[in-house]
Amino acid sequence: MSQIDLTAFFLTLKLAFITTFLLYLAGIPISYYIAYSKSKFAFLLEALCSLPLVLPPTVLGFYLLLLLSKEGPIGSVWYKLFDRQLVFHFEGIVVSSFIYSLPMMVHPLSAGFRSVPKSLIEASLSLGKGPVYTLLRVVLPNMKASLLTGGVLSFAHTMGEFGVVLMVGGNIEGETRVVSIAIYDAVEKIDYTTAHVYSALLLLLAFLSLAMLYAINRRWSF
Repeated sequence: MSQIDLTAFFLTLKLAFITTFLLYLAGIPISYYIAYSKSKFAFLLEALCSLPLVLPPTVLGFYLLLLLSKEGPIGSVWYKLFDRQLVFHFEGIVVSSFIYSLPMMVHPLSAGFRSVPKSLIEASLSLGKGPVYTLLRVVLPNMKASLLTGGVLSFAHTMGEFGVVLMVGGNIEGETRVVSIAIYDAVEKIDYTTAHVYSALLLLLAFLSLAMLYAINRRWSF
């Protein structure tokens, strides 16, 4: 049996926390626009955000590799600024995870924004409260179940991703070697005992995350 690599678990948790935080920052304004925009082209943004749900991870990973490489439009700018390429580094798998898990945040939040009665928003604005105040103090508190759902799904989804991370980040210990890749390595080496340990821990974390989500949402619904 190979030694269990705790570094892979810490790296996976770090990736999941950072990605979920960034998804909250971007997902709230994106979902707000999708839910409330009267533009006839808003559906295109919603479709774009949903693409990772239907694209094979290899297709998404391939195009991200082109975009984030040293010669790519995004990767070249990053390299000029920091003298460090995005691909095969932790920052690269953060960007990839953000895009890959974006639907997990945008869909629940969009549904949450749509579920908030418009009368509450209109009442807040009519009392002279600004859009930011209305968003933070009226809208978001009335969709806390959607906020929790988006966060938990994004976190769990990021922890379990494999194909996109492997294509963009490779398998570099301490840098891009997350648990899903460690499981793949163990299976390749016919080390099923180690693969069981890694897989069981991921399974337990995923189950506990979802159990917490459903328990809290049931409590809030009563």
